[in-house]
Amino acid sequence: MEMRPVGASGLKVSRLGLGTMTWGRDTDADEAAGQLEAFVAAGGTLVDTSNIYGDGDAETILGTLVPDVVTREQIRIASTTVGAGGGRGALSRALDATLRRLRTDHLDLWQVHAWDATVPWRETCAALARAVTSGRAHYVGVSGLQGWQLATVATELTHHGVPLTSIEVEYSLVDREPEATVLPAAAAHGVGVLGWAPLGRGVLTGKYRHGTPADSRGASPHFARYVGRHRTEAAARIVEAVATAADGLGTSPLAVAAAWARDRPGVASAVIGARDSAQLLGCLASENITLPPEITAALDDVSSADRTGD
Repeated sequence: MEMRPVGASGLKVSRLGLGTMTWGRDTDADEAAGQLEAFVAAGGTLVDTSNIYGDGDAETILGTLVPDVVTREQIRIASTTVGAGGGRGALSRALDATLRRLRTDHLDLWQVHAWDATVPWRETCAALARAVTSGRAHYVGVSGLQGWQLATVATELTHHGVPLTSIEVEYSLVDREPEATVLPAAAAHGVGVLGWAPLGRGVLTGKYRHGTPADSRGASPHFARYVGRHRTEAAARIVEAVATAADGLGTSPLAVAAAWARDRPGVASAVIGARDSAQLLGCLASENITLPPEITAALDDVSSADRTGD
């Protein structure tokens, strides 16, 4: 699998990342082990997790799989802290808890989610910088920020001698909102983009074209609302275009959607999530295709009118 630098940094990751949002809920430890093993066997390196996935269970499971399933050197662990706010103490404690669950002394990439208007942003930036200078994180990033917020953090961190490496955003054919301000700001500041939900939360696979399969996330009590955001009339038109492209290329809609998101300008890695190893292998099949320019242009056109995903 192709390795890409994350923005202007020295961090290199696989252009497809393995997401762990379902781990600890819809995906048990044995199935997670199978996913991780298959992903690394395919050349993948970036494993993306968070302190809120499975209420921390995703990090705990990953911690039990290294080094029994893969070695620490084979993967790059990115974790996003959500819900701790922007205070220095709370962020430091959250990072330490993540490291304990993962059974590691450092993250390759630590990302902080959202903008805390109740805390001076310089304090949040100081916490990010301290994570790097203390060795607990090799690189730092953000998640869920607007373009101006990203630029503010990137500028402040330069005063600490620590660059902002990444921003993680939802980005797919049914959610192109980041193209308005986030991607331009990331490009201007040398920040790499990690795009999550490149399959439109599963909608772009076509599985919901004729209803809600009983074994799908759309039928899951945990993820029904998560999927429902993209089950719109506009999204349905995009899904049909993806299916047409897949038929013409002799591949799956899943592979077409993943390839489109993976190869967008500025994207270092498209983070794919799967409930089981069979779904993951379907996602990895996108590595076998590169979309022809005419198909990319057609998909750009049909999705350009629905940039917010609403």
